[in-house]
Amino acid sequence: MGRRSDGEATPALAALTRAGITFTRHAYQHDPRSASYGAEAAQALGVDPERVLKTLVVDTGNTLCLAIVAVSRSLDLKALARALGVKKVAMAGSSRAQRATGHVVGAISPIAQRSRLRTVIDARARDQATVLVSAGRRGLEIELSPDDLATVTGATFDPIGR
Repeated sequence: MGRRSDGEATPALAALTRAGITFTRHAYQHDPRSASYGAEAAQALGVDPERVLKTLVVDTGNTLCLAIVAVSRSLDLKALARALGVKKVAMAGSSRAQRATGHVVGAISPIAQRSRLRTVIDARARDQATVLVSAGRRGLEIELSPDDLATVTGATFDPIGR
């Protein structure tokens, strides 16, 4: 893997380059009719869905946070609430998620958010040598190590997927 940047750089790609983090950029032809952006990415890139992570925006009642889990799994809201030390969390609405992150739904990157949101990555991500997350544009993924993802996002690891 090596650092990559080109004329189609996104804020996430630029942030990784500035931070000196090694990553690989993966582009694919996005189908706007796709029902699941993450599953589409895994299939188009020929990658195990356990390695492709989705970024979900949740509301704690006081603030928004990010949860990152494999596209093959669902988010355990109770486990996430425990990890965040709050009573409960709920999924944030798509318009609120887009405003808070600066990314469109289906391309919410955990990297280079409008403002850094507290982030929790499912602990199972550490079972993978590398993972893929959205680069902030539909049809564009970033591959990097789970630990580098945690470093660049300020995330913690907890078992939040099921």
